Amino acid sequence: MRASTSRRAVLTTAALVPVLAGAGAADARAAGTRAGRRQELIESVPTTEEDWRGVSEVMGVRGRLAGGMVYRVDLPRRDLRVVCQGIPLNETMGVGSFFSFVQYADGCTTVMGDVGVVERELQHVIDALNAHGIGQAAVHKHLLDTEPAVWFLHVHGVSDDPRTLARGLRAALSRTGTPTGTWRPVPVDIDLDTDGIDAALCAEGAAEGDIYKIVFARRETITDHGRVLPPMTGATTALSFQPVGGGQAAINGDFVMTADEVQPVVKALRCGGIDIVSLHNHMLMDEPRLFYLHFWAVDDAVKLARTLRNAVDATNMAPASGVAG
Repeated sequence: MRASTSRRAVLTTAALVPVLAGAGAADARAAGTRAGRRQELIESVPTTEEDWRGVSEVMGVRGRLAGGMVYRVDLPRRDLRVVCQGIPLNETMGVGSFFSFVQYADGCTTVMGDVGVVERELQHVIDALNAHGIGQAAVHKHLLDTEPAVWFLHVHGVSDDPRTLARGLRAALSRTGTPTGTWRPVPVDIDLDTDGIDAALCAEGAAEGDIYKIVFARRETITDHGRVLPPMTGATTALSFQPVGGGQAAINGDFVMTADEVQPVVKALRCGGIDIVSLHNHMLMDEPRLFYLHFWAVDDAVKLARTLRNAVDATNMAPASGVAG
């Protein structure tokens, strides 16, 4: 009996040798493929405003060049009057669409961003994007309990002609009530203790119309579909403060996190009474894998900033002055 058992063990081990060897070879090939992908990363290249003239002509709106790398187009939903938990949201509080165009060393242009839509528009926008070869990366809400309900459709496209991407986006926007034409927020005195907010967050913010915003960028190199993303493409933490009177603010925005940072950020926000709205991805092929957490609260602005700082400290980010969120 023992001899028979021993013989079966020998045969079993012999049979496993090629399997394990094959598994080892597969692991080695996979590691080599991953290393190859890292070596083949495509870098963005500097551009000028003139390089984007065709995009602005097709889309009917003039964007702005950020950091010499990213052409950013913002289109607020000025046709909507969005109310969240009884608070009317200002036009620059993130209810709208934005697109970041980037040129790369291989001659291609990418576009990333999101389209703000009401529910009756959503499927029509998806169909228009698909008809023009622009993909969708996420569909979700950035705010709860709004009237009307607003959804955000995150997009990604690559083309050797940036005007092709612009035509697809213009077709999608035409399925919505989004106003076209160049628009810039009018600067106003913001009724908040912005110095106190800056001190609490250990960063310097900036006014966008009547919203005060502070942006943090990841310290890592972020890639998507093998392309290195400049910080201005939306892989940032954006914290927006809208004054509501008496030193109080409504806050909204999102944190960008790696998986191990998610729970510490959630706990830090909830300990300070900030509501969690949603948790999701914005990209499909990003490296490292990133998660985005949207939040909302109404309270004393400096108190909220201190809580946001605790959450920022749980992530690998640094202040990004001048970077759009």
